[in-house]
Amino acid sequence: MFAPQGPTVRELAVQALSSVERGYDLLAPKFDHTPFRTPEAVLTPVSRVLRRLGPFGSGLDLCCGTGAGMGVLRQVCRERVTGIDLSAGMLAEGRAGEPVPAGAPRTEWVRADARALPFGPVFDLAVSFGAFGHFLPRERPGLFAQVHSVLRPGGRFVFPIGAPPRPGSRGYWTLLAFDVAMRVRNALWRPSFVMYYRTFRLADVRAELMRTGFDVRLYALPELGRRADGSPRCRLVVATRTA
Repeated sequence: MFAPQGPTVRELAVQALSSVERGYDLLAPKFDHTPFRTPEAVLTPVSRVLRRLGPFGSGLDLCCGTGAGMGVLRQVCRERVTGIDLSAGMLAEGRAGEPVPAGAPRTEWVRADARALPFGPVFDLAVSFGAFGHFLPRERPGLFAQVHSVLRPGGRFVFPIGAPPRPGSRGYWTLLAFDVAMRVRNALWRPSFVMYYRTFRLADVRAELMRTGFDVRLYALPELGRRADGSPRCRLVVATRTA
């Protein structure tokens, strides 16, 4: 699962016993050598859909980490792209990463909590990749309201969401075991480390986005495969802020 340059078991253990912010600060120098970084296999089909929907003026990468999603925004935004993350370490790695190509939109890296975004309605596009497990279900309405508040009317909030694994499958038991392990860890240890990916269900998320004031549409990402019943393994949620 990890490249040779990735974290050791001891380093992962220390990170897992830290807070979310501190854990990612510690992981940041080796984050891009772990399976936690969003792979190109996901970024490429998302870029394909966004190019069809765009172009956009300014874009926001919510919980940007070291900046995998920033490359997507640079492809479809003309003016500026902004990455926000709570981890100063992850932002530092993002700033020090690959140089921004000539002619690319202005790039900004901002340390902020996604639950209290320090912007007005200045973005035409917001994206997020793989971060929603760090928010408890009760926090999602506030999180979605924050994203809604920083989008211009007609702005879009976009993120991929995978289909849940079939009950009884290897993926199902793996996610269940991980979820149980995290809940036991948080019951016995402080500070807590929130990472519960089984709680981010499409039906719930879609209903919460609509209550927030988004019009929600789904786009299949066939490059990521299909399930036995023919349905896509991954969809792109495109939530548009209504005027």
